[in-house]
Amino acid sequence: MAAAEPLIRSQELTVRFGGNVAVNRVSLAVEPYTLKSIIGPNGAGKTTLFNLLSGQYRPTGGRIFFKGRDITGLNAAARTHLGIGRSFQLTNIFPNLTVLENVRLALQSRAGISYIFWRNFRAYPELEDRAYELLQRVLLEGRWDAVASTLTHGEQRKLEIAILLALDPELLLLDEPTAGMSLEEVPAILELIRDIKDAGQRTILLVEHKFDMIMSLSDSIAVLKEGRLICDDAPEVVSCNPEVLEAYLGGGAKDA
Repeated sequence: MAAAEPLIRSQELTVRFGGNVAVNRVSLAVEPYTLKSIIGPNGAGKTTLFNLLSGQYRPTGGRIFFKGRDITGLNAAARTHLGIGRSFQLTNIFPNLTVLENVRLALQSRAGISYIFWRNFRAYPELEDRAYELLQRVLLEGRWDAVASTLTHGEQRKLEIAILLALDPELLLLDEPTAGMSLEEVPAILELIRDIKDAGQRTILLVEHKFDMIMSLSDSIAVLKEGRLICDDAPEVVSCNPEVLEAYLGGGAKDA
């Protein structure tokens, strides 16, 4: 039986900023319905790689393929329409709208319905119902009428994931989803990501610093060092790789 086509892959992907090579000839493949994590020390190029894959940056060299199609020249909006959803280290929500309105607007965008400020939201009851279902999935149904700016940081990250799910992407790019959270907030986000993975309907590419977290969540782990891919394998293999231990874990530390 032929191997499945990677959902997204890069080929010799490179980007330079002046004399600095931030991503250096990275060839990476993510299989459908798997969760791959990207790790590495600060400055390794993880977020830059995400910006290349999602279309925020244009590469200096190399190619990007999504479902076998060359998308190197497409901008971020075009990639979103193809099925690539991306979160950021800082939350990306409408702070002055309610939680439900944030998700409903994403559903309207996905459905191709323009926002009309004088039209009551109840003109789209099916979108409101779907928005509430998504809030239930991310455990925010009890906060549906809260203004988004009043949510805790962890709740805002949940809302951002609900907005991403409303856009119905095949690929979720999650950039440090637990960044800035209190220790009490982290487990709920981890459980949410695990639930999305276990549902078997999305492919997830995750950047995260918490090593124990990615070991338990990931099907495979890619390690960057100074913009280069130094390892891409199963978690148990990566955790024993001497170069990874030296570059990322400092010879054995469990976080970075």
